[in-house]
Amino acid sequence: MYTMKSEEIRGLTLDELKEKISSEQEALRKLKFAHKVSAIENPMKIKETRKLIARLKTQLVAKEPQRI
Repeated sequence: MYTMKSEEIRGLTLDELKEKISSEQEALRKLKFAHKVSAIENPMKIKETRKLIARLKTQLVAKEPQRI
C-alpha cells in the first residue's frame, strides 16, 4: 500500500484533498468489511488508512479559508 508523504499532501488543492479523503474513506470501509468477513493479509492497512485520512483532513482544515 502506498502512503503519501507530507510534502505530497501539502501540494494538493482543496478539491484534490476532498476527493482523496472520500476515496480513502471508501477504501477504509471496504478494508473493514473484508476484515470482518475474513482476516485480511495485513490488518495494519486499516490503521495506515485511518492515519492517512486524519492527515488529509488536517491539511484540508489548514488550507480552508477561516470561517467566522
